[in-house]
Amino acid sequence: MSTAAITLDVSCGLRFGGAGALVYKPVSAGEFSAVEEDVDGLLRAAAKESGSEVESKTDEFGYEWIVVRDDALEDQVTTVHAIAQGLEESGFGEQLLAAAFKFEPTFGDGKPVYWIYGYKRGAFWPFVPKGEKDRDNAEELELKAKLENELPIEQDLSRWFGLFNSPL
Repeated sequence: MSTAAITLDVSCGLRFGGAGALVYKPVSAGEFSAVEEDVDGLLRAAAKESGSEVESKTDEFGYEWIVVRDDALEDQVTTVHAIAQGLEESGFGEQLLAAAFKFEPTFGDGKPVYWIYGYKRGAFWPFVPKGEKDRDNAEELELKAKLENELPIEQDLSRWFGLFNSPL
């Protein structure tokens, strides 16, 4: 994601919006809770070192979000990757759903754009919300065309899940 930042800025008119997140399915197992606490401790230590703000949230569907707020995209990507790797190494990779990064238009009052990385398929897709439950498919396809040489893009459009009402 950080390697595509220049293209996002120059070709798409988007700059990083200062927020990224990891989304995962919680499990009631005590072992997962212990791993989650370890990862949370690691995250908070990394955030303190980089000056990031960190918060955990549960969305309306019961999914857990670890939200990192920082102006540096590279710090975001590194932190989210470290958390995901910690969960995978502990045997909870199946719980990982997505990483999401918010971008904002460089000019004007346009709508935010989210780049989402789906862990199950190992690919990114753009998400451009338009209202509470609608999306701008045309803009998403345009973004796909501009970034598909720089990022692994999910080719199956039916898997481009939207993250409406995300805490980002």
